[in-house]
Amino acid sequence: MTKLPTLNAGGQPIAVRKDLRVPMRDGITLAADAYQGVEDKPRPALIALSPYGKELQALALTMPPQRRPSPMWDGCIEAGDIARVVREDYVHVIGDLRGSGASDGEHIGNYNAGGVSLGQDAYDFIEWVAAQPWCDGNVGMIGISYFGSMQILAAAERPPSLKAIFVSGGHYDFYETTYHGGIMWLMPRAAREGRGGDSGWAFTDGVKSRMLETCSAEEIKSKVAARLADPDVAAWPNLFHVLNYPKNHEAWFDIAMNEVDGEWYEERNPINLAKNIDIPVWLQLDQGRGWTLDGTIDLFNTLQGPKKLDIGPYPPMQSRPFVEEHDKMFRWYDYWIKGIDNGVMDEPAVSVFVEGSRENVTADRWPPKQVEHKPLYLRTRRALSAEPEPMGVEYAAPDGFYQAPLTVTDKVEFLKWSTTPFEEPVEMIGTGAAHIFAEIDQVDTNFILRLWDEAPGGKRQLITTGYLKASHRELDEGRSTLGNPIHPHTRAVPVEPGRIEEYVLRLYPFAATFMPGHHIVVELSNNEPLQDEHNALLPPDAFHLPVGRPVTHKIYRDAEYQSRLVLPYTVRAPQASTIG
Repeated sequence: MTKLPTLNAGGQPIAVRKDLRVPMRDGITLAADAYQGVEDKPRPALIALSPYGKELQALALTMPPQRRPSPMWDGCIEAGDIARVVREDYVHVIGDLRGSGASDGEHIGNYNAGGVSLGQDAYDFIEWVAAQPWCDGNVGMIGISYFGSMQILAAAERPPSLKAIFVSGGHYDFYETTYHGGIMWLMPRAAREGRGGDSGWAFTDGVKSRMLETCSAEEIKSKVAARLADPDVAAWPNLFHVLNYPKNHEAWFDIAMNEVDGEWYEERNPINLAKNIDIPVWLQLDQGRGWTLDGTIDLFNTLQGPKKLDIGPYPPMQSRPFVEEHDKMFRWYDYWIKGIDNGVMDEPAVSVFVEGSRENVTADRWPPKQVEHKPLYLRTRRALSAEPEPMGVEYAAPDGFYQAPLTVTDKVEFLKWSTTPFEEPVEMIGTGAAHIFAEIDQVDTNFILRLWDEAPGGKRQLITTGYLKASHRELDEGRSTLGNPIHPHTRAVPVEPGRIEEYVLRLYPFAATFMPGHHIVVELSNNEPLQDEHNALLPPDAFHLPVGRPVTHKIYRDAEYQSRLVLPYTVRAPQASTIG
């Protein structure tokens, strides 16, 4: 065979096959690069597919792994450590998805939902790689986030040569990827357009808007006007710009134009497709981004074949590339692809890192321990207590805050409640809820709740969050249970100003032990702070769309309106606080 070009990565020679053309069944070709050891022999392959560009992924060969808050951290370098993959004797194949980078074809809408199924393309790509003389016919996949979602889309198509997948930090519920409790999260804009620490998609003229492709000019004009009627959207310059000038913003335009859940997002939702997957799947995610953890757990519960759920520690953003998980990934692939009996399947299916105690809890299911959901009530004088407020509203007058739009102020207003110090360790694992009885003077607002573990001396760590746009307060009564509220998000129902409503926020899955002397501190606001201990760990654009109207909020927590948290205790909880 022809001798391949080689490069040197830290003293390690790597042979490279550049600019391969991988044929799809409809005649177009996808571009790919393949990296392997210099010895000429067939090897198993690990495939990485995304719209971020194969050339960007090659920077992993020349730049050490970067972790937030390093300014060199790039959230789109996610295909893995190429040199490590080659050293483990796999071929690392990195491809550009249809319509992106150097590939042919069109990419219409988010995850090409308006064009050829990305799962279908992945099937063709996998089977082509498996048939090459430099591959031994056994294939796995690699990469986090978008690359991780692609693994699920691929596995659901059941390509014969795909033996197992290892998915870290994938996004599965496409609506929840961008709208948390109905509130738009702006980080997906960065991942597509290249802002705030992300290089973005490798755009070509083949990237198209599904909205623009399927709606008439008059329909688009009408839909844009309706979207700009939302003061939150109209007040945000980037959204205003994207809605008026969608060219080169096609993927973000489609997401911004579809603010409720439904067929648009469900059509190729990986969680819905997961029932078709019969190969072994390892799912990994660190704590700190609960909306992604929610989808990861849903996916785990849907999978029918051999599976693992591995929930790691805070903070929420892995290095790029995601070297922290490579040891686990290669144990998984060595077992399922190379046939090495390393004991990985003798270990429990579920492993959860518990913040606070810093222990790993293992089991065969999620949550890994039996839990009992118990309330902590919001009380007067900003207390949290296991006992409800005995006084009526005439004596326990509501707390309140007024939030001016961020167009006129930089100050984000908060209400805060706290337990007294715990006297013994209290462990919680699972989802929770916040039942907030509130009155507002507008037709909509955001409710953003953040639950902290505060140590003696004031140092604190974010444990979980809850988000709810007031107009999305409708619950799915058939699926919601105590401590596990589920919102359909299929429509927005304006609030009647001056009416007291119960807003039930879903608190994303978490695992934490609150140690002796620590407090639970809960903050409630309708916007996020510009900077704090948690946000400093995230990319600059990882915040939610601020409220664009001035809103006064009254929070009731009295004998009639019992605002409360409902939390997943794994042990009998002591009294969290006393009043008086």
